[in-house]
Amino acid sequence: MTATGCVALRDWRDEDRAAFAAMNADPAVMRHFPATLSRAESDALMDRLRAHAAEHGFTFWAVEVAGELAGMCGLLRVGFEASFTPAVEIGWRFRPAFQGRGLATEAARLALARGFGELGLDRIVSFTTMENERSWRLMERLGMRRSSFFDHPRVPPGHRLRHHVWYALDRG
Repeated sequence: MTATGCVALRDWRDEDRAAFAAMNADPAVMRHFPATLSRAESDALMDRLRAHAAEHGFTFWAVEVAGELAGMCGLLRVGFEASFTPAVEIGWRFRPAFQGRGLATEAARLALARGFGELGLDRIVSFTTMENERSWRLMERLGMRRSSFFDHPRVPPGHRLRHHVWYALDRG
């Protein structure tokens, strides 16, 4: 689909399910999410990502590096109400062996280029927990600007991950 350097964004394949499930079940990968995912939950997530792609023409795509599933990165319509919605978000998640190598930055730049180019989006947002410094630093490397804070409506009140920061990047 889209590739640069050693990173390719591509559609999901059934053969990705096992590696995707292992990533989503890894507590280190999911430390900034309320819970890890079971195999059934991970498969359901992949099915939702495929359905989103079919409906909107974009999704969190599979990230492939040297023929191996490294993680996911892409664009998704935000599925909850907040001060910045309706919006399209950019997001990423990588298997441990692929973290800390600049691959998320490379994949995110591909996704942003597609969003502002082919898809003609005017604004792309991103958000994460306050403690996820690696992600918000990546947002800043991408040129995104910190906008504000919010309590994520899908994280239970009182949960340590409820408070989020959101960033935005406008076309041009």
